[in-house]
Order: sequence, then structure tokens, then C-alpha cells
Amino acid sequence: MNQTLNQTVAQTPKPPQTADASSGSGLKIHHIGYLVKKMDAAMDSFLRLGYTVSRDTVYDSIRNIHICFMEKDGYTIELISPSDSTSVAAGLMKKYKNSPYHICYETQDLDDMLARLTAGGYAAIDAPAPAPALDGRRVVFLVSPFLGMIELLETC
Repeated sequence: MNQTLNQTVAQTPKPPQTADASSGSGLKIHHIGYLVKKMDAAMDSFLRLGYTVSRDTVYDSIRNIHICFMEKDGYTIELISPSDSTSVAAGLMKKYKNSPYHICYETQDLDDMLARLTAGGYAAIDAPAPAPALDGRRVVFLVSPFLGMIELLETC
């Protein structure tokens, strides 16, 4: 059976490793966004798993959400909780419940990367805007029909 599996794996075509205009070269993972209904309960649960708070909870008035960053073993998660039913995250909460829902990538040139990704099939769901929880650096959210939602974050 292992021989059959090895032959199948060897025959499986690999995607091309090219650096075309839509490639993600220059992207570094910053955090995983985790949607939560109750911020305090979610923070407590992550603390019990060994996470530490790396940035206290802040209110983002642009998106009407509360955000807290936590870390463990070199990984950062962003807890996002809708402030009320008018929040951009309130609709996501109905669909995803408490769950991870985006990966944030840092990029040195947000405008260039946004153009490259949209040319490569991603759809921007908002315009670049400052993120209060990230020292006012600009962010933009995009959706891929194959990967779901990602966030681009401008580097310092």
C-alpha cells in the first residue's frame, strides 16, 4: 500500500513555483484573526491555554469592534468582538460564530500588494484604512474564492 501511495504522490502534479505579479512574495504573517462573541470569556480561555496578552483590548471606532492581541509560542492571534449589531463583524459572527476567520499579512508596500493581489483574483472588500489597534497603520481586507478572507497590514 505504501508503494501505491508513494506512486500516487509522485504522480500528483505540483503547482508552478513562479513569482508572477500576483505572488505573495514580500508577505509575512502577522496574526490570525479570531472572531469572538464575548471578549472577556475568550481571553480567559486563551489565557488558560498559555497565551499572554500582548496588546490590551482597544476599541476600533472605524469598524465598531473591540480588539485584543494575544501571543503563544511565537504566534499572534487577534481577538475581534463586535461592539453591537452595527459592527462590520456582527454579520460575520452570524456566519462564523466563534472561530478563526482571516490571516493577516504584513507588507512593506500595501498599495502595490493590494494591486497585485486584486490583479491575481482577490477582491478587496474595503479600502485601506487606519487600524487603531495597530498604531494607526493601514489595513485592507480581501477575499479569495479559494482561501477566504485575508488582511494586508502596512509595515511600520
